[in-house]
Amino acid sequence: MIALSVEDLSFAYGAKKALDHVSFNVEAGECTILLGPNGAGKSTLFSLITRLYDSREGKIALCGFDLKQNSRQALERLGVVFQQTTLDPDLSVSQNLRYHAALHGIGRKAADLRIQEELERLNMYERKDEKVRLLNGGHKRRVEIARALLHKPMILLLDEPTVGLDMPSRQAIVEHVHRLVKEQNLAVLWATHLIDEIADDDSLVLLHKGQIKAKGYINNVLQANDSKDIGHLFKQLTQGQIA
Repeated sequence: MIALSVEDLSFAYGAKKALDHVSFNVEAGECTILLGPNGAGKSTLFSLITRLYDSREGKIALCGFDLKQNSRQALERLGVVFQQTTLDPDLSVSQNLRYHAALHGIGRKAADLRIQEELERLNMYERKDEKVRLLNGGHKRRVEIARALLHKPMILLLDEPTVGLDMPSRQAIVEHVHRLVKEQNLAVLWATHLIDEIADDDSLVLLHKGQIKAKGYINNVLQANDSKDIGHLFKQLTQGQIA
């Protein structure tokens, strides 16, 4: 099943084009890496998928629901972790998660069960009563991932979720998300500029200056561009031909 469909999407800030006829799909049970340097258009794309911005050119559909025509049905199937933390630092972990659950119409009993389930997956349940401000960056990210999954979305958007984290925290989040993809048939679109977060069986969308330079499964993309690895491919397609 196609969880996310982006068709011929363009967007501009005045005269500056941020996205130029972008098209790709993300399927259920697939982790798609949206790779690109700063300024490539990744955050603009996420803002359009989440309807923070509205597009005039192109089409976005979530699980078959057109984002403009059926916004509620589309967005309720979406979980999001933004680059900047959006947790309330003065509330506990559980209070932050219960608030999110209530926004999605999840009752208290069901919410508590889901909170326990998601926090236990992330080894965070014993910290459920701690205030968010006492958590380090990696643990805050874990709480945000748990929050994004409480309403059982079909697709999860991750916008540079590991920026500023130490290596063990980054690795733990990368491994957790890839497990979710396999175990829950979750679709993931992960925006990053960090090549070491990419798994061999991921799908890739390489974005540069608002245009897709390559897309497809990693091995297929490498072969098509005669590249030995992702680092070589990234330099080749964003900095010009290299030896």
